[in-house]
Amino acid sequence: MRFVYFTHSLASCWNHGNAHFLRGVLSELIGRGHDVRVYEPANAWSLQNLLSDNGEAGLDAYRTAYPELSSRTFGPGADLTELVDGADVVIVHEWNAHDLVADLGKLRRQGAPYTLFFHDTHHRAVSAPEEMRAYDLDGYDGVLAFGETLSRVYRDWGWGDRVWTWHEAADTRRFFPVEGDREGLVWIGNWGDGERTAEIEDYLLAPARDASLSLDIYGVRYPDEAKAMLAGYGARYHGWAPNAAAPAIFANALATVHVPRRYYTTILPGIPTIRVFEALACGLPLASAPWDDAEHLFRPGTDFLFARSPTEMTSVLNDLRHDPSLRASLAAAGLETIRARHTCAHRVDELLAILATLDTHSHPRSMPA
Repeated sequence: MRFVYFTHSLASCWNHGNAHFLRGVLSELIGRGHDVRVYEPANAWSLQNLLSDNGEAGLDAYRTAYPELSSRTFGPGADLTELVDGADVVIVHEWNAHDLVADLGKLRRQGAPYTLFFHDTHHRAVSAPEEMRAYDLDGYDGVLAFGETLSRVYRDWGWGDRVWTWHEAADTRRFFPVEGDREGLVWIGNWGDGERTAEIEDYLLAPARDASLSLDIYGVRYPDEAKAMLAGYGARYHGWAPNAAAPAIFANALATVHVPRRYYTTILPGIPTIRVFEALACGLPLASAPWDDAEHLFRPGTDFLFARSPTEMTSVLNDLRHDPSLRASLAAAGLETIRARHTCAHRVDELLAILATLDTHSHPRSMPA
């Protein structure tokens, strides 16, 4: 089949966590013999920031890890009919312009024979619902949502059985355990616009200090006051790191910590970030601040350890520091769960199963009222 994916950026992972999953799924589709075409808008914000910070060399890790992947840029006025010519499946990520989303739906309503999905991997459906309701999804065959609680939002908006939960997952072709000199903690994550500032201090910075563990932090969009906070706790801030380099970075740490954004602990429970999948796929022991694994994706206490308070996080980190057998047990269990349930290959299987239930050439139903 020919798959066409409209993304914000395939080449850049700068403040673009979905890049890991997107690259892994598309790579898997190509590996199975499907024709994959990827389009991204010219001058994409993420790519421009990456190039501004790191130059062309910032793309080296992506290009080396994913030689089979490429994308084409398009600008205003592009002929969308040409871009989707011959497509069997078209998927549009939610980080795209409203007019692009609407125009692709219009082509589908006019009889284009592809199956058209809207792919939502963010919390804006609950944090800024007016922004998401502004997308014209008339003509779309359905929505792929990255968590069941997000799927329920779309069902409440009238999508019914045309929304499918499609979780993120690990690209285990690139994310796997790597030998290294393991010491201290590592944390890869962006600052997050104030969505978890207190949580980062309470569940990462202070416990790492109190457990006498060194802490290395990678990510972008850290304002000066955030960098000052990190320095005050003795954490070493390294700035941006390419997603493809994460396994090598993980290899030099004893463990990592998951600090979910507030929306994923309150009104969108059950949705872990890609960082959980990445760490477990690399065999890195993980301690997590509280969140509700409502969909039973993992085995809390076996695949990773929950800390219900900052004090308990300090205790958990002390245990991880001093107990090699605990670290080994967590690493093995987490890796087992990823390989059994949460690889990009699993998600491609799920996508193909969804497509098998649909008549690709049927006329799409109208957008819910």
